[in-house]
Amino acid sequence: MTESPSAPTSRRRRGFLVFLRDVLVIVVIAALVSFVVKSFVVRSFYIPSASMERTLLINDRILVDELTPRWTDYERGDVVVFKDPGGWLDGQPQTPAQPPLVEAFDWVLNFVGISATDSQDHLVKRVIGLPGDHVVCCNALGQITINGAPIDELSYLNLPPGDTAASNDPFDVVVPEDSVWLLGDNRDRSRDARAHQDLPSGGFVPMGNIVGKAFLTTWPLDRLGPIDGHHEIFNGVPAPE
Repeated sequence: MTESPSAPTSRRRRGFLVFLRDVLVIVVIAALVSFVVKSFVVRSFYIPSASMERTLLINDRILVDELTPRWTDYERGDVVVFKDPGGWLDGQPQTPAQPPLVEAFDWVLNFVGISATDSQDHLVKRVIGLPGDHVVCCNALGQITINGAPIDELSYLNLPPGDTAASNDPFDVVVPEDSVWLLGDNRDRSRDARAHQDLPSGGFVPMGNIVGKAFLTTWPLDRLGPIDGHHEIFNGVPAPE
C-alpha cells in the first residue's frame, strides 16, 4: 500500500506539537518549583549601601535562608534581610547599573527563581535586640548592653580609627513583642533603628517583615563565603525579665 505524500508532513506536525507540549510542561513545572524555592527556601539579594561594612560590601550578592528561621527563630547576631516597615528607605541611594557579567548572574538567578527583583524594597541589618530585650547605649566603655550585659562588637564593627564606641547616638529601648532591634555594622554610616525612633514603629521592625537570615556571600567570587553571625558575642546576655 502506497503511503500518502502528506503522511510524513502530518507526522512531523504531530511530532512538533508533542515537542511543544513537553516544553510547556517542563516550563510550568520549573516555574512552580522556582516559586516554591523563592517563596519558602532561599533568595538572592544585592547590597546597595555601605551600612553593613565590613561584613557586607556595596554590590555584594548574598543568599538568604527563608526556611530555617521558621523553625528555629532568630538569634542575636543574625544578619537579616527585611522589607521596609515604612520610612526606612526614604532618600536611600538607588542601585547603579551593574557590569554585564553581574547582570547576567542576576538574570540566571532570576530565571531559576531565587533572585530578588525587589531588592531595592528591602534592607539588611544585624539583629541586636530580640522581643523583651532592654537594649541601652552605651556604658562607660562605649559598649551596648542587653538586659544589663555588655557586648563587645569590635570584631565586626566598622569604626573610624581610634573610635571604640558602638554607637555615637545614645538610646534606651525595650523591644516590643514580635519585633527586633536592628543595627548596621558600619554604625556611623547606617540609618538603622536608631535613626527611625521618631516613626510610629519606634524604630523596631516587626518579625513579619523579615524575609530570612543571610548566610552566604555569592558575588563577587573573591568574597564567596559564609556570613558570620558572631553569636558567641551574645552568649553572656541573659534572658529578658
